Amino acid sequence: MWWAVACLEDFLGNCIGAPSFRYTVFHLAFRCRCRYAWAMDDPSGIERLKTIMARLRDPGGGCPWDIEQTFATIAPYTIEEAYEVADAIERGDMADLKDELGDLLLQVVYHAEMAREDGAFAFDDVVAAISEKMVRRHPHVFGDENVADAAAQTTAWEAKKAEERAKSAAGSDVNGTLAGIARGLPALLRALKLQKRAARVRFDWPDAAGAIHKLREELDEMEAELETPAGIDGARLKDEFGDVLFSLVNVARKLDIDPEEALRHANAKFEARFTYMERALADAGRALDEADLDEMMHHWDAAKAQKKAKKKAKKRVAGP
Repeated sequence: MWWAVACLEDFLGNCIGAPSFRYTVFHLAFRCRCRYAWAMDDPSGIERLKTIMARLRDPGGGCPWDIEQTFATIAPYTIEEAYEVADAIERGDMADLKDELGDLLLQVVYHAEMAREDGAFAFDDVVAAISEKMVRRHPHVFGDENVADAAAQTTAWEAKKAEERAKSAAGSDVNGTLAGIARGLPALLRALKLQKRAARVRFDWPDAAGAIHKLREELDEMEAELETPAGIDGARLKDEFGDVLFSLVNVARKLDIDPEEALRHANAKFEARFTYMERALADAGRALDEADLDEMMHHWDAAKAQKKAKKKAKKRVAGP
């Protein structure tokens, strides 16, 4: 494609002589169209995706929905796509993972295009920034430093991040140990990050027992709120319930359990058992709204028993 552009440039230069206004306009228009064609002819390159997004956002013929979007309106989709990537990974569905990673990449391109339109930065700046960051945070790979193992690397990584945060916070009102933890994170994840950051300066229980004791204390306080003679104060009850959740995350951290992953697993179990119960009732000619709780719990327990039996069968097949 580019050799065709060069040949036409030479031809026009010979025929017309010095560039005229007409030639300049034609030259620029032709070059832009060739660049678009080159990007669209490359079925797998990032340039094609960037070109598609620019076209979608073009006020002179783009998609009305895409044109009116902002960083704020697109942000929820970005979060949703990240979760769908995690879901595909958990299900082990590689075909779906490929699609979901593409959807997530589109979000990066979308935000970068909006930033380019605002004159803030472009996609290439995003790539350059993360490339520089990865090189900077891996001096044992791209420099002369040595690390003993993965644990030592994690410690070094966190030290580099702390150093970068300190530089970034210099002269700013936002500083301190907990600075830089995004407020837009899901609450469960942000709680975990807050606790990990506090633990680095030894504001932490020495073991899981201390965290479990604190959880029981918070549960007692929530129960006390429920039994208040003056009646339940919704705001205070929500506050106490929040303390319970925060303490539960702390227990998970001390037990080296990812609370988000554990909750996703619990959600999946609930979904599977509920679906089993619903199908069992349907097989018996009963709808959910026709069954009482005892009947539903009978099928729920049957779903649990079936799961346990499958686990035992797998163990027998696997052997000692």
